[in-house]
Amino acid sequence: MISERHPLEPFIPENARVLFLGSFPPPKKRWCMEFFYPNWLNDHWRIEGLVFYADRDHFADTARKVFLKEKIVEHCTRLGIAFYDTATEVRRIKENASDKFLEVVQPTDIEALISRIPTLRAIVTTGEKATETLCETLRIATIPKVNTCVSIPSHPKLDLYRLPSSSRAYPLSLEKKAEAYDAMFSRYL
Repeated sequence: MISERHPLEPFIPENARVLFLGSFPPPKKRWCMEFFYPNWLNDHWRIEGLVFYADRDHFADTARKVFLKEKIVEHCTRLGIAFYDTATEVRRIKENASDKFLEVVQPTDIEALISRIPTLRAIVTTGEKATETLCETLRIATIPKVNTCVSIPSHPKLDLYRLPSSSRAYPLSLEKKAEAYDAMFSRYL
């Protein structure tokens, strides 16, 4: 089984206060843009569209089934929302986007990432694999439940906030996910 290196650089706006850490991007064949949460079937950008613009398709070109990267980058830069993943190298046990079938070969150097973001207030995870990998990497004993946060012992002014997954496989409506994300954004942005 061949390992795969992360295809993107961290996206870190100058004023970043929130850092989303996923597990790892889906296979390239599932991408509709060159940015984080690139899978058309993932609802992350629909959630942010609802939260900030009351429009699930704010970041989408529905006719072409693509997300609008330039619009997303402008939005995230203006608000201070950063993105990366908890693994820089993985093996896919099955050729799909499911975290269940990802083996982390090399976790991301989270400490180095945090050191690049002096204005950071919260690290946000949305999936079980990302949350577990982050907790293991930062030696956080308590894995937060969905819609809760814990402080990070090595960084007392920094929280780890866990949100519902933006994957459509996660059994929660888009509107309920948007409510949860809105509560987090209201707290940290």
